[in-house]
Amino acid sequence: MHKKDIAELKKRLTKNGCSFTKMIGCYVDADKNRVVDINETFLNLDEEEMHKYLEIAKKTLSGTVHNNLLSLEFPREEEAQGGKQQFLMGVRESKLKNPEIANLFFDRIIETYDYPGNYLILLFHDAYDVMTKTSDNQKLDESEEVYEYILCAICPVTLSKAALGYREDQHRIGARIRDWVVGAPESGFVFPAFSERSSDIHSVIFYTRNAKEPHNELAEEFLGCNPKKTATMQKNAFENLVQQAMDTHPEASEATLMDIQSELQEMMEEQAAQEDESELILHPSLLKSVMEENEVPASLAKTIEEAYEEEFAEEPPVVDSLIDKKTMEANAKRRQQQALTKEIEALKQTIEEKNTTIAEKDAVIEQKDLDIQSARIESGSTEMVAGEGEILLQVNEETAEQITSQIIDGRTCIVIPLEGDEHVLINGETFDE
Repeated sequence: MHKKDIAELKKRLTKNGCSFTKMIGCYVDADKNRVVDINETFLNLDEEEMHKYLEIAKKTLSGTVHNNLLSLEFPREEEAQGGKQQFLMGVRESKLKNPEIANLFFDRIIETYDYPGNYLILLFHDAYDVMTKTSDNQKLDESEEVYEYILCAICPVTLSKAALGYREDQHRIGARIRDWVVGAPESGFVFPAFSERSSDIHSVIFYTRNAKEPHNELAEEFLGCNPKKTATMQKNAFENLVQQAMDTHPEASEATLMDIQSELQEMMEEQAAQEDESELILHPSLLKSVMEENEVPASLAKTIEEAYEEEFAEEPPVVDSLIDKKTMEANAKRRQQQALTKEIEALKQTIEEKNTTIAEKDAVIEQKDLDIQSARIESGSTEMVAGEGEILLQVNEETAEQITSQIIDGRTCIVIPLEGDEHVLINGETFDE
């Protein structure tokens, strides 16, 4: 069963595209009593009623494949004479025109269906002329086969809520008359299944509105098929076994499940990029490879593998069923935060290294200046570096004690006595008398 097969069937369920030949049904109360029987030629229904019934039929083909729509196979014994698959074949071949077969059909559902309230059982018959399609998906004016099938929908019937309303007969506002309203289907099925645009009498398309609690008694006892876990049930089971494994391994990272799901998501995206429409199954060997890729500790990986093989021994799940969108969003944010933190740490390290280098260079230059000054002072030389309006002298202590000021030619002068080999540098040049 593929999404495109479901879409093809569902697309036809319009007033102009529908080819339902017959519709029968019965209304069942909470005590499992048949209250009303329905027997209609579908195309003779009033337009408004027809639309409402078509909506119910569409709902029975709605939802997600592997979650709301499951492909169930008949065991070999159910395909033998007297088996449940053989009974469904008889219902289909009767085209819903045999009252005895119809009554037996409804009675069997009522016996097995576990529901505490009132509900409506509807059964449609259809014969779909499947047109041949070319490789570019264009239809040709010739038929491949006639896909004849029955569609069953089981809908809850609930009492409308109490409210005020306009009582036209009394010309006043008063309590509204409460009536029983048919809701969207809770369960249903299509037999035979429609697979690869062809009839598959060995399986049935099973519908459940509630993916957490499907009516497995309908699948098992009425249809005679082994029930399957929905994608929701598989995802919850997978998350639980990983979490339980992590609880027994303190060294495990809390991000283990996120990393595994992210890896699976990337594998699906790669497959989609290659236009590969086949389903990616998470076999134990693939799970092992994914955990090795994400460096899951060996002891934890072994515990997860053992629990996985036990949980999904009958049928490994499709990878898509295990992907949790909320988990993926949370993991994407976590990885983004980790990357940002690494960038900030790297930037801090770079700044610290640059600051250290600058400080070291400044220290070297400062030390060189001190060394030069010390050398000049020790050598007894003087050096004047003039800023604006000032003169700087650098001399040793002995020379400093001999410096005096005198008035020469009316100007104040600084007199520095020179001995023997002492000399003066002015702006880097030797001063000669």
